[in-house]
Amino acid sequence: MNDNRPLSPHLSIHKKILTAVFSIFHRLTGFGLSIGSIFIAGWIAMISLGPNYFIIFQSISSFFVFKIFLFIWTLGIFFHLFNGIRYLYWSFGIGMELKTINNSGYLVILLTILSTIIVWMTV
Repeated sequence: MNDNRPLSPHLSIHKKILTAVFSIFHRLTGFGLSIGSIFIAGWIAMISLGPNYFIIFQSISSFFVFKIFLFIWTLGIFFHLFNGIRYLYWSFGIGMELKTINNSGYLVILLTILSTIIVWMTV
């Protein structure tokens, strides 16, 4: 027996199709939004505790890493929202043709990017 072969089908031999990748990212963004919400709630609590804590918040929010975190969190919010709407349509059997599935996937990407840009341009 050849020892270099996997014992069972592995992720590396499967073709990465759009729906599978979107499903994985939908779950990852859901988890990331949960963790990010805890941090956002903590930062809001710091603001509400008074001027001393607000200074701490200002120092934390001035870091570039904080802005990157918020940008990625915004991307996650919009991707999860639009992909979730897509899944709701699928639950009713709407848009299940292969061409529609691919087009709606590209629409999710487009709407996610446009929405994120609009939010960050208005802030």
